[in-house]
Amino acid sequence: MAEVVIVENAEAAGALVAAEIVGLIDARPDAVLGLATGSTPLPVYQALRTRLAGRDVSRVRGFALDEYVGLDPAHPESYRSVITRDVVEPLGLDPRRIHVPDGAQETIRHAGSDYEAAIDAAGGVDLQILGIGTDGHIGFNEPGSSFASRTRVKTLTAQTREDNARFFDSIDDVPMHCITQGLGTILRARHLVLLAFGEGKAQAVADAVEGPLSAILPGSAIQLHPHATVVVDEAAASRLALSDYYRYTFANKPSWQGI
Repeated sequence: MAEVVIVENAEAAGALVAAEIVGLIDARPDAVLGLATGSTPLPVYQALRTRLAGRDVSRVRGFALDEYVGLDPAHPESYRSVITRDVVEPLGLDPRRIHVPDGAQETIRHAGSDYEAAIDAAGGVDLQILGIGTDGHIGFNEPGSSFASRTRVKTLTAQTREDNARFFDSIDDVPMHCITQGLGTILRARHLVLLAFGEGKAQAVADAVEGPLSAILPGSAIQLHPHATVVVDEAAASRLALSDYYRYTFANKPSWQGI
């Protein structure tokens, strides 16, 4: 079972996870981070701005979860641009060490295997940050994704394109395809940290942590991981059957264990 940590709010979650990442970087200056985009991980990145100040992060490496296919990397809504804007520049990371899947049409047929090879060459991801969708998706692994899947091209669902249309001029500008790390790729990271905030994520969190293991809910794949931490606010924890147990165990765990 994943460790579930229930905190007061997203800011507290960001501080908790940022402390874990700083400890990782202190122990391993060339640590490999798995970087998620979207609003959910922003409290972590914001907390890291302060906590990493004055530290040498020039050797830190990172791998983004996904990218749109056929979208110019310079487009403001490409995940290359988002990672640069939200993570690389604010934290002072070396952009040459931060990788995003290649969504170029010319090389898309082998972009997945290329990305897998790059992760392997880096020695694997030390800590993977994840969010979860209301339908249980992680990365662009929509319901029905294989737990053994690797980085590959996926067709975005109509709902996902509609949800993401707010970032574009119109839904017609939202790419039809993406390239995403697979569930199998994500599960190879040494530590998974899944964050969720708000009542709208409560059912997905409960299903992922306490429900049956099922491809219909990709987030349930975290149950297969030996070191998975789920950090949620009170609202996102509201449908957890064992919430009192999670609070008790976290309050009484040895401080040296971290998360």
